[in-house]
Amino acid sequence: MPNKKYFKLISESMLFAGLPDEHINALLLISEIRDFEKNQLIFLEGDKGIGFYINVDGRVKIFKLSPEGKEHILHIFGPGEPYGEVPVFSGKTYPANAASIDASRSLFFPRDAVVALLAKNPAIALNMLAVLSMRLRQFTVAVENLSLKEVPGRLAAHLLMLSLEQEKKDRVVLNIPKTLLASLLGTIPETLSRILSRMAAQNLIEVQGRSIRLLDLEGLRLLAETGRLA
Repeated sequence: MPNKKYFKLISESMLFAGLPDEHINALLLISEIRDFEKNQLIFLEGDKGIGFYINVDGRVKIFKLSPEGKEHILHIFGPGEPYGEVPVFSGKTYPANAASIDASRSLFFPRDAVVALLAKNPAIALNMLAVLSMRLRQFTVAVENLSLKEVPGRLAAHLLMLSLEQEKKDRVVLNIPKTLLASLLGTIPETLSRILSRMAAQNLIEVQGRSIRLLDLEGLRLLAETGRLA
């Protein structure tokens, strides 16, 4: 599947950044294009891990469902980000569900072809292991936040993270609907709206739709650390 766009996407992916062109070409040859409609399930928790994906366009959410059917989002991935890569090494099942948020496209890498490629090129495996280690650290932080911090602290930390990602010091734009943000933070939309109002009343932020002005960065950092509003 020779395509300059996909070559660039793979070569700049965190999984494979820094690999020589011949390795990128080998990965490109085993990849398959998968298109998904909005809100389409990609895989379910417990499904056999037959391969992993790199998102090309749109957004994909990784989520768990409680026994009562409540959805909790673990990650949201945009273009260039890999997902579903753990079973490539474990040879087991997907540990969570994946679904498209928007109409989207991903590159799919079949597990058997990837394993054969890794056997010939150990450098690719080292790159993937580094990313898996980073994901484990992210998961540990997420678990700590959900178990140790109140929702206001999680929200403050998320806003500060967005300000770094969007490279804006005093204003961020929410890149997902508030319903999805609530699920990502382990709460419900009504609680999220109340917390946003309380943070605005304390002059920490100013909310204008999806645009949020960060009025008090030090106050937000303190809130992210303590997890509680005054």
